[in-house]
Parts: sequence; C-alpha cells; structure tokens
Amino acid sequence: MLRGLRRKLREVASRWDSGLFFGRSGDFERLFELLRPVHTGRPLTRVGGHADGGYLLPDDFEGLRHCFSPGVAEKADLELALAERGVKCFLADYSVDRAPVDHPNVEFDKKFLGKENAGPFMTLQSWVDSKGVSGDDMLLQMDIEGYEYDVLLSTPESTLRRFRIIAIEFHGLQKLSKPRRFAIFQQVCEKLAKDFVVVHMHPNNYAPPVVIRGVRVPPLMEITFLRKDRALFIEPRSDFPHALDQPNLSDRPDTPLPREWFSPRG
Repeated sequence: MLRGLRRKLREVASRWDSGLFFGRSGDFERLFELLRPVHTGRPLTRVGGHADGGYLLPDDFEGLRHCFSPGVAEKADLELALAERGVKCFLADYSVDRAPVDHPNVEFDKKFLGKENAGPFMTLQSWVDSKGVSGDDMLLQMDIEGYEYDVLLSTPESTLRRFRIIAIEFHGLQKLSKPRRFAIFQQVCEKLAKDFVVVHMHPNNYAPPVVIRGVRVPPLMEITFLRKDRALFIEPRSDFPHALDQPNLSDRPDTPLPREWFSPRG
C-alpha cells in the first residue's frame, strides 16, 4: 500500500510540474490583460540598428538623460546610438572586461545584475544609487539571461518609476507550463503594470513558440514598456508584426507575435 501511495504522489508531482494543474496563477487571460500592447500617441522608432541589438522604442527621447543597460556582452548598438544623442549610458556585464563601444557618454562596470549585492552581483537599486543621477528621465534596457525576474521583483517600485522607458528580453517563457514559473512571471507583469504600459512585443527567433494550454508562447520575447504618465493616450494596438521589426538572427525567418498576445480571444 505504501508503495502504491508513493507512486501516486510521484504521478501527482509530475502532473504539477508539467503544468497540468493551474489555479489563478495559471490564468493566461489575466496575463494578457497585463501585457496587451497599446498605442500611446508616441510612434515607435528603431534604435540600435538591424537584427539583434536593435529595439523598437517609443519616440519620447526629449529630456532623456541616462540609460542603464546590464548584460551588454559584446554588442551595444542601442547604447551607442543613445550615447551619440547625448544620453549618458551606464553599461554592466561581468562576462566581459570592457564595454564593446568606446564613447565619452559610455561608462562600464564589470558586474552582473542580481537580487542582492554579493560577489560579482549588484542590485539595480545600488547601481543606480552609485551613479548619483537625479530625476526620472532614464531608460532601462535589460538582457540578462533569466536574471530579469529576480531583479525586477527585488527592485523597489520607486526605483522602477524613475525609468521612462523599459525594454527587456524575457527568457525561459517556455517554462510557463510550470505553475511556479507562471506565478513569478505574472508577479513581474503585475508589478510593472502599476506604472507602465506595454507598447511593443517581439519574439526572438532563436527558438520557435511552444504551445501551453492552447497558447503559443515564444521562449524569448522582447517587451518594451512606457511609463503611463508619458502616454498621450492609450488605445489597443494590433499592428503586428510592426513594419520596423527585424529578426534577431538574420539567417532565420522572423517569428511573428502570436495573435493571442495582442488580440482578445473571442
């Protein structure tokens, strides 16, 4: 009997881990409500060139003074473009020894971003504080290979609100089949939705979408947010793919954003 009970528990655990059990934390409709892209009266422009390294951002750069960009690795096209516009760009990445671009408006820290200050890691809060910058005219561009969830959940909302524009590549979305991972992603989206709206979404074509509960989910996705007070108006948008979208990997066809992410299912 004990052996049978153990087998049953293993079966239940397996079903839970595979995502067959979903409570409120597994509600894609709620997630789509948080992430539904909108027009804000500020047209999107491509910054950073073609393919990987370029992002679609709202054309709201007047008065933008600082950019924080962790996870630059060996490419910093967006940061260089901003630096040439007069924006002071702070870059960070422990995996390389120096910034991949040389410009008077670029400053580099050999650090990873994480949820605490320990070893090679620093928090977004401490990084911003260390630069002594004032005001809320900043941009955050973050591509940190999965650490974005810890960083966003551990950063005070008051610090996040200092960024006018936030562009993030979210990793590991194929794991949304697991309730705990779904709940973490939903918590991140709920936190950002308090002060920001989504203005653009673009799947990275490194991997094709996977199907979870009938929803096509790109494993990697670039999402651009604009702080709500910068929106001139808010209206639903459905112009996907955007005319300025480019595939991250130029030798593969681009992956269009699945319709369920921007159009309510009826």
